[in-house]
Amino acid sequence: MEQAVKPQAPSAEKFSVDVEAIRARARKHLDEGAVTQDYGADRGVVLEMLNEALATELVCVLRYKRHYFMARGIHADPVAAEFAEHATQEQQHADQIAQRIVQLGGEPDFSPDSLSRRSHSQYVEAGTLEGMIKENLVAERIAIDSYRAMVRYLGDKDPTTRRMLEEILAVEEEHADDMSDLLARG
Repeated sequence: MEQAVKPQAPSAEKFSVDVEAIRARARKHLDEGAVTQDYGADRGVVLEMLNEALATELVCVLRYKRHYFMARGIHADPVAAEFAEHATQEQQHADQIAQRIVQLGGEPDFSPDSLSRRSHSQYVEAGTLEGMIKENLVAERIAIDSYRAMVRYLGDKDPTTRRMLEEILAVEEEHADDMSDLLARG
């Protein structure tokens, strides 16, 4: 026996916002740029986290660039092309992260003196094409775990930064898959 479906009454709760209060806060706190009163994360922690991510991306750029130039052997050309493409994408990630740091009122740390210390991944030169692929796969796996941890930490406290990191994470997963495929062909 079929039961009749009753149409649901519209929700009594309506969306409302105190536009006048928002306007007043916007004018009062101009020096805070994009960070408003409702920003839920600890900005200092987020800036430190993003500067570590920036360092990680820059170390990855440098490693991929070295591997691009040092790739040798009969199968080196397509592998070197993959390294070059990844270096470009890692640089784009670094640029995105640096821009977000500035939006949050921080300063991106490009200091070469502390770059490798702040990076989650390592700069390993590797002597063979296979070694280069393996080191890049290791670095991508480190980046994947690091970005997942950052995304979890941010949750709903900073959705803009979280979405940026999720997009970067998706590319890092593609990079790991690319490196894994190259190893399987070897």
